[in-house]
Amino acid sequence: MISFGTLISRGPVPMLGIDISSSTIKLVELGRNPDGQLVLERCGIEPLERGWINEGNVERFDEVADALRRLLQRSGSKTRNVALALPGSAVITKKIVLAAGLSDLELESLVEVEASQYIPFPLAEVSLDFCVIGPSAGSAEMVDVLLAASRKEKVSDRQALAEAVGLLPVVMDVESYAIRLAAGRVMDSLPNQGRDALIALVEIGSHSTSLQVIRNDDMLYERDQVFGGAMLSQQIARQYGLSFEEADARKKGAELPPDYAAQVLHPFMESLGQEIGRALQFFFTSTPHNKVDHVLLSGGCAALPGLVETVAAQTAFPCKLVNPFDGMLLGPELRSAALARESTSYLVATGLALRRFYP
Repeated sequence: MISFGTLISRGPVPMLGIDISSSTIKLVELGRNPDGQLVLERCGIEPLERGWINEGNVERFDEVADALRRLLQRSGSKTRNVALALPGSAVITKKIVLAAGLSDLELESLVEVEASQYIPFPLAEVSLDFCVIGPSAGSAEMVDVLLAASRKEKVSDRQALAEAVGLLPVVMDVESYAIRLAAGRVMDSLPNQGRDALIALVEIGSHSTSLQVIRNDDMLYERDQVFGGAMLSQQIARQYGLSFEEADARKKGAELPPDYAAQVLHPFMESLGQEIGRALQFFFTSTPHNKVDHVLLSGGCAALPGLVETVAAQTAFPCKLVNPFDGMLLGPELRSAALARESTSYLVATGLALRRFYP
């Protein structure tokens, strides 16, 4: 996992995972019971109005800070440490190979030299961090090192949001890495714990759908498609003459006419299945691979009734839903019925909260 060095935490301190997307803020707090089982202590979602967050940029700081403050108050959490994430589009990551046995200071110096080759702006404007992945496959005397860099203003925007509501940012992660950490628990439940399998991890967001193809600890491919759950709300609005906001509210409240499934929902799911199939085809045409072993679905729309079956039919690959809370105990204040509807949308926030235990 990657943490930007300015915000890194060095111990398993109590920590909130907070995911700030274009349409919502999501919060997850995890603990462990005396037997070592993960416990979902708190979780919650606060909606954001369109335009407050645009392409990962905080456009309406005060409004987003107020929404975060409401979410914290409603959650009842007393934890102040927080892990946050940046979208992948705001982060440059690169795997490099360096000599083994270097001190931390020597690694830092070499990483800065290497980073200057890949980052298209001055290092003084960058938050930079790295981690040693392990021995390089090419030589026992070398190690693979993953570096990550982002413009400082991208990091400071999210840091300032947290500090504005009294939180202490201790980790700044990358959304795709948080997704992989949370989904890892589901991958472990696959045959042979998913070892050596090609796994397509699909996260359906509000405005885009991301695909990561993973084998063991290596990400072989990554792609974003401009297609998400907001399009379902737009189609509801057109079909029934509603505003986007009213259509979105009725979708979430399941307050739609009897013909909704046939006229809107099923065609949307077919289109979504086609988009996922198209993303996989891009993977096949740009790599030596022509199949994946598993498709894992996450994100707010992933729990739509019948979507798993639709994607399996469209792609011809086994498909499974990713519920990041599977196998966790529930805290006393959480209602399982509400979680069943919303759990797939908490993948990033759960991955961030897990950083408490997997730094």
